[in-house]
Amino acid sequence: MVSLQEQLLKAGLVDKNKAKRAKQDKSKQKKVERRTGTQSTNEARLAALETQQKNLERTRELNAQRVAAANQKAIAAQIAQMVQQSRQSKGAGDIAYNFAHGKTIERLYVSAAVQAHLIAGRLVIIRLGSATELVPRIVADKIAERDPSVVVRVNKTDTDTNTDENDPYAAFQIPDDFMW
Repeated sequence: MVSLQEQLLKAGLVDKNKAKRAKQDKSKQKKVERRTGTQSTNEARLAALETQQKNLERTRELNAQRVAAANQKAIAAQIAQMVQQSRQSKGAGDIAYNFAHGKTIERLYVSAAVQAHLIAGRLVIIRLGSATELVPRIVADKIAERDPSVVVRVNKTDTDTNTDENDPYAAFQIPDDFMW
């Protein structure tokens, strides 16, 4: 293997006298270090190590960001696949079912049977992009584990509600199927 000094000499960038002088200076410095027992610090080497460490940290951060983005993309694909495989029909669409999405009230036209399933909590409204889909509650629970912002409306079933024994208005239940 050819040393850097020899390569520079062949390229004509350094003459023989300068190369000889640099070699002598380097050997003198090594002799002084051996006699005194101290080592000289090479600023260029330290700067290179520091730069290498910074680049390594930056590379780790970028890799972590790429992995996080890939995980998000995989979760979005899983959600889309679950919705695609288990979406339910909205029926004939003769009854308007109103629900709150964010700060707005949205309207979905469904059949009477689908409305009954929505009210009972057996079907759940999912908002995937701009599309509104209906999926069974079991699937909606799996979707909510991955991304709860996709699940728009989940009605509680009768077994989910806890009624207070001392509630004076317990006999007066409020229906969920008000038409607005």
